[in-house]
Amino acid sequence: MVSTALEDKVYKIFTESEWMLFQESGRFNGSADDLRDGFIHLSTKQQVAGVIDKFFSGVHPLYVAEFSGPGFMRRLKWEASLSNELYPHLYNSTLLGREVVSLVKL
Repeated sequence: MVSTALEDKVYKIFTESEWMLFQESGRFNGSADDLRDGFIHLSTKQQVAGVIDKFFSGVHPLYVAEFSGPGFMRRLKWEASLSNELYPHLYNSTLLGREVVSLVKL
């Protein structure tokens, strides 16, 4: 496990229903995949398109929320995927609405 911040911004991809629930509650405990895996999956800017192609093909609309800041970034663990690419993961925590820096609807 790598715990060093490799980027200064990370992104979470939300389906419309996930985004609406997040907006209503102000908290996001994770998608079904996040809950199954035990952490919230995040991506770097360079990884977003590939993650969308692999896991969200045909899902519309999608919402891509940016998270950043030293406090947030220190909470991440950078771990290798099966392809040995490092991805940011958030363990034992929830995402909070106030932590969203920006949002793009695709």
